Amino acid sequence: MRLVNTFSILGLLIGSICFALSLTPSLVPRSDFMQGILAGVAFFVGYVFGVILSWLWKYLGIPNLAVSPWQRRLFDRSVLAVCLLVILLSLWQGVRWQNSIRALMSMERVGSVGPITVAMTALFMFLVLWCLGKGFQRIVLLVTRYVEQHVPERVAMLVGVLAAVLLYWAVFNGVLLKAGLYVISSTYQRLDNSYAQSIPPPADPNLPGGANSLIKWDDIGNQGRRFLTLGPTEEQIQEVAGSAIQPIRVFVGLDSASTPIKRAQLALEELKRVGAFRREILLVATPTGAGWVDPGAVNSLEFLYRGDTAIVAAQYSYLPSPIALVADDLEGIESARVLFKVVYDYWAELPENERPRVYLFGLSLGAQLSEDSFDFYDIIDDPIDGALWAGPPLGVGIWSRIVRNRDPGTPAWLPEFKGGEVVRFGNQYGGYIGREPWGSSGLRFFSMPVIPLYFSVCAGCWKGPTGWISPEGRMCLQT
Repeated sequence: MRLVNTFSILGLLIGSICFALSLTPSLVPRSDFMQGILAGVAFFVGYVFGVILSWLWKYLGIPNLAVSPWQRRLFDRSVLAVCLLVILLSLWQGVRWQNSIRALMSMERVGSVGPITVAMTALFMFLVLWCLGKGFQRIVLLVTRYVEQHVPERVAMLVGVLAAVLLYWAVFNGVLLKAGLYVISSTYQRLDNSYAQSIPPPADPNLPGGANSLIKWDDIGNQGRRFLTLGPTEEQIQEVAGSAIQPIRVFVGLDSASTPIKRAQLALEELKRVGAFRREILLVATPTGAGWVDPGAVNSLEFLYRGDTAIVAAQYSYLPSPIALVADDLEGIESARVLFKVVYDYWAELPENERPRVYLFGLSLGAQLSEDSFDFYDIIDDPIDGALWAGPPLGVGIWSRIVRNRDPGTPAWLPEFKGGEVVRFGNQYGGYIGREPWGSSGLRFFSMPVIPLYFSVCAGCWKGPTGWISPEGRMCLQT
């Protein structure tokens, strides 16, 4: 009963439901620690909502049911048992959900201690937020008691709330928030460097990151090293497509240069060194927060064009996307913009019949930043060839404008825009298969509002003009 007397029973119930919802499948796999933080925050938000509902019930003067003390104890214990059951079941099911996403991305499965890590991290996060909430309440009461000696009670309460809000905002925004973000960023930087040590540099000294490369291997983080070394090789592509050349991948890490413009210029020089502008396709990919580039998209591009591709990306943060979205948003926008501008300005000066086709790609936070990397009036005279943006998290910018102005009668979750001549949307239910050829415009976009584009690997495909096509009409890789 001490637990019931300390916490709101309704808050615990709603918090448990929010905890379970936070474990449902996500666009990108989460680490156990990050999932625990998100689950703890979700539990706290649900708890606060339950507390507000309880307070509103009392404020409106709605009478409670007349029950005996033992009936109330039985009810409270039953609710606590339901909360515990919901949490345990969601943790068990959450492992299956995360492993299903990790299997699609060829990542290591969640270990047996994963649910324990999630639960302990979530509990710690909830208790921290709960203590902060109790502190906020204490400040409000102290200020109210002092002020109500001079002003009416309701005015005193308003003053107390404003005082607590201002105090918390000043502390967290000015001191604790910056210090916390610095500690988190430094921690992830050390983890990034630690993980990166297990990946050796390319054996070929002329490849990006090799001995003759302008980009030093020691300056490339874990995700950058994985991007440069784990893509399909010329032999693997040749086995599928019949003929191939070695794809080009260039990645600039945060430690490769001191500023975004210097990193972009370094990336351009490396692209020129390896002959990227003589390839058929040049893809400017904007990674997620920690530098991850979706292999399901870039690998497929390299297979479809038999390795006659060059892909460039630049890291802008050590943090996972949810944290980078808040902490490193401006750095991400600047990085995406200067990389695109530097590459585009050089590309635009090349003869049209001797330069590659340029495309943009981004997944999740990378999609949002890629959208912000250019303005249409900057490229209208010499447009790029297209873009693939998969699930930008905030749905703003180009994405939101197109959805708002979609063709009448088409749903927001799978819209059509001007008959699909320039922009097309797709999701797991289709929307991009069996369409008419693109219009005459030189600028084409392909957008996915829900999930990233994954090209399936299957048998029984036939060779079409743009790649291998499955019997169902989907692009795939021939096995």
